[in-house]
Amino acid sequence: MNPTKTQIFLFDFDGTLTTRDTLLAFIRFAKGRWKLLGTLVLHLPLLLLMKLHLYPNGRMKERIFGFFFKGMREEDFDNICRAFARSHRSLLRPKGIKRINDALNEGAEVLIVSASIDHWVRPFFEELPEVRVIGTQIEVKNGHLTGRFYGKNCYGAEKVKRVASLLNQREKYELTAYGDSRGDKELLAYADKGFFRAFE
Repeated sequence: MNPTKTQIFLFDFDGTLTTRDTLLAFIRFAKGRWKLLGTLVLHLPLLLLMKLHLYPNGRMKERIFGFFFKGMREEDFDNICRAFARSHRSLLRPKGIKRINDALNEGAEVLIVSASIDHWVRPFFEELPEVRVIGTQIEVKNGHLTGRFYGKNCYGAEKVKRVASLLNQREKYELTAYGDSRGDKELLAYADKGFFRAFE
């Protein structure tokens, strides 16, 4: 580490700090297994196109999210998010959480940079208020979810844009990033040190 630079640690969430993707786990928790399965079957053609890279990942995620949560009160949604985090602590990888705590103890800043909705990622770190969460944001109007995202899906190059917007002078910071998938490729390349699937 360079002691003259501010140390920042960047962690992807799904698959890096957790053992699996949380989007489907969250929907299953909020709406039930059978409604989740039925909706996935309904959207199967688009899901196949997405897998073939013929339909945008972010648009597919927004479509599924909106199908389940459009019109819900933000307060109710946040209550579900907190309950989900409390009941799914077992999804977290102990090695990843230890690395976060070690980084904080070293005086570094810690950012979770996730394509998941920030509303349900943030409650996983309620006991670590120093941790900042950068995630996909949802649009809310008159206290209700519109079913759309506010801004872009925080995935791939968008992760770098979101982090870079927080750094006034990149050369003043030493970035260490952790990821597990192609959605983290740009973030790992942007960092001074990048670690792939370090906590498995």
